[in-house]
Amino acid sequence: MNILNDYDIRQTGNLELLAKQVVEGFIIGLHKSPFHGFSVEFAEHRIYNPGEATKNIDWKVFARTDRLYSKQYEEETNLRCQIVIDASSSMYFPEAPIKKGQPFANKIAFSSLAAASLIHLLQKQRDAYGLSVFGETLELHTPCKSSTQHRNMIMSQLSGYLDNTQRNKGTNAAQCLHQIAEAIHRRSLVVIFSDMFESSENPEDLFSALQHLKYNKHEVIMFHVVDKQHEIDFDFDNRPYIFVDLETGEKVRLQANQVKDYYVEQVQKYKQQLKMKCLQYKIDFVEADINEGFKQILMPYLMKRGKQY
Repeated sequence: MNILNDYDIRQTGNLELLAKQVVEGFIIGLHKSPFHGFSVEFAEHRIYNPGEATKNIDWKVFARTDRLYSKQYEEETNLRCQIVIDASSSMYFPEAPIKKGQPFANKIAFSSLAAASLIHLLQKQRDAYGLSVFGETLELHTPCKSSTQHRNMIMSQLSGYLDNTQRNKGTNAAQCLHQIAEAIHRRSLVVIFSDMFESSENPEDLFSALQHLKYNKHEVIMFHVVDKQHEIDFDFDNRPYIFVDLETGEKVRLQANQVKDYYVEQVQKYKQQLKMKCLQYKIDFVEADINEGFKQILMPYLMKRGKQY
């Protein structure tokens, strides 16, 4: 499945509709693959236990057998998924001219649509979900619920990031992840969307926060959201640029090829360190390139869910 292109996102702007399109396209792809069994479908009957909800009782079977059976569905679990989004200014890269009310494709927009797509899947699977958003502080934290009112509130929050630009807003991922780890009391699946550009000079602070999540028995998927072409490969034309730090406002004027080798080396070194720490703590590390499709988000989620539940 290909990513919805920039034109689609600009013209539609309805996050819930876009999420539905992403998930339905993904499921159609699964039905054409070895994963064709995925869906929320009737699986089997089980004996009805007094006191349970009656909505799943198979009355046709009762008429034939005079015994109460409930329909059991695939993917019927009590999974709790806490979605965590980094909303610091670096997540608004790449910047692009926009018109009021029209979103554009940057890291925060990609993360918001990816999160909305996961929520659509979670809703289909009758699972509970919550949303945490952080920058320099923990800006939002909701407990896991599965109600329509809760979904509408979260979709409204996510939609606000599609056409909103914030500069000079730093990141304190380590402190915020510690707070989230303490706030999630029951065993959950924690899904993080972040470029992991931490303001702290000591990367061990961030690694300690990730370890905290695992210490509290949560399963964690880290989606490392990047514009791979520019942020990892540093693929710029060989001409002068003014590079701006979106979180501090600091500007540097230089020729791209003057720093490319050094930049790529340092970024790869940091990314490898981050991947090794995630491997050490048994955190799933997934590089999520905003120029690719949402299959890179939905497939790791389903694989993790399938192993656990």
